[in-house]
Amino acid sequence: MIAIAVPDRGRASGVAIATCLALGFAVAVRWQVFRTAALDGVTEGLVFGLALIAVAFLGGVRPSIPRIGALAAGFAAGGVLVVVSLAARWPFPPIVLGHAAPFLPWVAVTTLVATGEELALRGALWRWVAAAGGDATALLVTSALFALIHAPVYGWSVVPLDFGVGLLFGGLRLWFGGSAAPAAAHVLADLATWWL
Repeated sequence: MIAIAVPDRGRASGVAIATCLALGFAVAVRWQVFRTAALDGVTEGLVFGLALIAVAFLGGVRPSIPRIGALAAGFAAGGVLVVVSLAARWPFPPIVLGHAAPFLPWVAVTTLVATGEELALRGALWRWVAAAGGDATALLVTSALFALIHAPVYGWSVVPLDFGVGLLFGGLRLWFGGSAAPAAAHVLADLATWWL
């Protein structure tokens, strides 16, 4: 028989709150940088992405090799999000060919931020909220925070949509037991914004 150590609810609640506070601090710094235009978009994303990775690490996430099935399911879910986004814009807008940021640095930073958000939310925070209150609570809390962390940059109108996307990513977390599938979906959906 294999025993799995489950943290007590008190400790789990404390770490969940600390992780939320660290995430809130990272979002506040991003908002300040965004609001003051202190950095260009790529540098801002790099700083925010590294802060998210730090939050995830401090919350107990450790790197591991993701399962191929989880990545494939995540990319499929991300593809569905892209198709839904395109369908909502019918007739399709023209493809955008010019951007302020160079493509490869933008890809790297977008991948870092999307992965960092998933490691912080559906990695570290999910673990501690689920230990304190169960998976349903973790699904709702991480989905709500996912929606709220986007509001300062994209506006309050994105909150309902991002809450729904957070539920989808949380469903992937539930199904595959880790953050690889939601990270793959998130990265693909965000990378599609270069052209949409």
